[in-house]
Amino acid sequence: MSLTKRYAKPLLGALTALAATALFSTTALADRAADMAAHRGGTLRLVTVAAEGTIDPHINYTLKNWQIYQLAYDGLVNFSRVAGPGAFKLVPSLAEEIPTPTDGGKTWTFKIRKGVKFSNGKDLTPDDVVASLRRIFKVSGPTAGTFYNGIVGADACLSAPADCKLEGVTADAAAGTVTIALTAPDSEFLYKLAVPHAAILPADAPAKDVGTDPIPGTGAYMIQSYDPNQRMKLVRNPYFKEWSEAAQPDGFVDEIDYDFGLTEEAAITAIQNGQADWLFDPPPADRLNELGTTYAAQVHVNPLMAFWYAPMNTNLAPFNDARVRQAVNYAIDRSAIVDLFGGPVLAQPVCQILPPNMPGHEPVCQYTTDPGSEWSGPDMDKAKALVEESGTAGQEVTIVTEDTAVSKAIGTYLQTVLGDLGYKAAVKPISSNIQFTYIQNTNNKVQMSISQWYQDYPQPSNFLNILLSCASFTPGADASINISGYCNKDLDARMKAALELAVTDPEASYAEWTKIDQAFMDAAPMAPLFTPKRVDFVSSRVGNYMFSSQFYMILANVWVK
Repeated sequence: MSLTKRYAKPLLGALTALAATALFSTTALADRAADMAAHRGGTLRLVTVAAEGTIDPHINYTLKNWQIYQLAYDGLVNFSRVAGPGAFKLVPSLAEEIPTPTDGGKTWTFKIRKGVKFSNGKDLTPDDVVASLRRIFKVSGPTAGTFYNGIVGADACLSAPADCKLEGVTADAAAGTVTIALTAPDSEFLYKLAVPHAAILPADAPAKDVGTDPIPGTGAYMIQSYDPNQRMKLVRNPYFKEWSEAAQPDGFVDEIDYDFGLTEEAAITAIQNGQADWLFDPPPADRLNELGTTYAAQVHVNPLMAFWYAPMNTNLAPFNDARVRQAVNYAIDRSAIVDLFGGPVLAQPVCQILPPNMPGHEPVCQYTTDPGSEWSGPDMDKAKALVEESGTAGQEVTIVTEDTAVSKAIGTYLQTVLGDLGYKAAVKPISSNIQFTYIQNTNNKVQMSISQWYQDYPQPSNFLNILLSCASFTPGADASINISGYCNKDLDARMKAALELAVTDPEASYAEWTKIDQAFMDAAPMAPLFTPKRVDFVSSRVGNYMFSSQFYMILANVWVK
């Protein structure tokens, strides 16, 4: 509670100031050629608290790296690189066009674009596409079993990754095509091909996690070097020729330097002083008033389809008791956590998994003093009664957070809540470079943590199926996205049915996802906290700021003065 009071005063001015800057920026595409002539060149300097693990696009599952992958890699289809909700539109990229499926929606044949080269000079071929889709399974990618398990042959690949043949993906070199056969129609398949886990890589890319060694790509830029303790550097791909401005635009800057290790405080000061251009992490709450008043022209606030949440390990005490998980949900003062993030202009409380504006989202909150369509306040009496029923008071609980100001502040607040419920709670901050993989691995016996989820694509399965399906829980693995370890076979079957229903009746499917969301919250494997807005603070030399609802600031469109 003390941290909330600490931030209250400066936030009063910041909320009004930042609200006035909440807008989308757009640039007419017709002006791009003139802009390129006037602004091409220079180095864009990005900063963040920490790197985010492996550079491998088939394995890394973080927004930080996925934003960078938009510059370096392509799929058969990409999300359109435009501002606003148009960013959800799919456009052909390494495929010449988006085909119409045949065989009742089970067969997709893609004509591979000619003349595209990887950043190592090799020509793109259909064989690269086949090898890349197999590689998703060979490296045990985190979405192999949830995104791509519908491809014919995927079951065998999931059982024996090293021997993956993926018979459902075939190339016709003469025709220049790749055909993908599915076991059943999949209404979300094109979305799944557009995310970096389906990036097309050279056929000879290692069938293992490459760690810090960048893999050649087809994008406008190439990752020249990556040291997670210091810096990532991107330079222009010397073999790149723009084939589609919507899919992969040629960038303005010649080089992008991404420095790791600055605190948020130091990073904001560096941007103010012109020593850096943009910070990935949220600005500290106690700097928002300063930014919103003195630097209003350099601040951009945009809505997100995302949420922050506290996963509770359903396989470890005390959270193997549903009553304890429900108690935590009742006890949390979500408005206090919103204040820690920056206040109601930058976040709003949630107590369900599907975020606002997501298909299937219906506002409802059961874990509050006045259950209804929205959160109204914590119910500590009900929370304490549930803990007493469980007989778990007095047990030790450790909350694993990122070593960032916001994550640590939320962790400290939850420590207080758990203490009020009768537990002996502690906070364990660890580097953002490893926290996300650390909390996924069951060998680390993480009881509770702070995490966030930002959409891969705008469908409810991307939250519920990915975060809570049995297929997303892999004990002992760093890529086990179901951090709570919650596996409910009945709900798995309902999610599978909802996905199948979406092929013929999307609206009925969304209605079923609403019910599934509620069923998961009855079990409470996590405590949803809030849905955030994105605050981008850029240096005075940054121009042409554009925000994509899919991958946030569009780095290819930024120029530097």
